[in-house]
Amino acid sequence: MFRGKTLIIVLVTLVVGFMGGFILRPVIMPSPNTTVAVNPTPTPASATQARGTQYFEANIEEAREVVAGCRDGSVRGGECANANEALIKVDAAERRKRFLGN
Repeated sequence: MFRGKTLIIVLVTLVVGFMGGFILRPVIMPSPNTTVAVNPTPTPASATQARGTQYFEANIEEAREVVAGCRDGSVRGGECANANEALIKVDAAERRKRFLGN
């Protein structure tokens, strides 16, 4: 009999404790206020930002000029790697076309 009462008391205590924790949580640790800034107009990329590989794949002649400038040392930055990667992809696609005859 005593064992059953102890079990009931422990369960009620746990339930009351958990419920108190859920109720007092906003008071103890309030949720952070988050504000979302909405910018309806997208900003264009700045001139100092490196152009991507996809851009150079579409403009392969410009990619060749940038790679040549990188070899000369007149062009530096992330564009060198992107232009070189685009050249490699386009050259590989051309070789694949010639090999497969498509």
